[in-house]
Amino acid sequence: MNRVCVLLLVLLVCFSTAAQSQTPKTAPQPNPELKKLQVLVGHWTVEGEYKPGPMGAGGKMTGDYTLQFILKGFFLEEHGFETGAMGTGRYIEIEGYDPVSKSLTTDSFGDDGGRFAGTITVSGNTITWEGKLAEAGKEYWVRNPITMSADSMSAVSKADISTDGKTWVPFFEGKFTKTKPAPKK
Repeated sequence: MNRVCVLLLVLLVCFSTAAQSQTPKTAPQPNPELKKLQVLVGHWTVEGEYKPGPMGAGGKMTGDYTLQFILKGFFLEEHGFETGAMGTGRYIEIEGYDPVSKSLTTDSFGDDGGRFAGTITVSGNTITWEGKLAEAGKEYWVRNPITMSADSMSAVSKADISTDGKTWVPFFEGKFTKTKPAPKK
């Protein structure tokens, strides 16, 4: 009798495992919060000004940015190039959704070794990046709200910076315009 019970138990386990393997699994999907960043996809140019402050003397700048969703839509990738009074630089930035903290996240890496890590909030037509910037061995807090136009073809930015996370000063002001990318040379 024990052998029959054991045999039935083994068969039951085998059939239930086989039945489970027949159940189609749904592929993971990007979190719907990421769709709030869809307005950023495309090619952008910027004309702006870094303000004098803890990062240096500041000055006028121009920039060129391309944003696209990658890795099946789980992340938004940005490639940027800036040039102006403070020099030239390239960076890459990756936005995603952190299911643990339930927030949009951002990580940026520059060709000067600088790194920015933070969060993104979306409220109406304003997208705000907030976090810490590590640059040349120093740490800064940055908050950068970008207000999109009604047609999502332009935006303005007024970023602030802090050396202690409490006292804020103007850091950057600029106007972004969605354009077609320049032809590759």
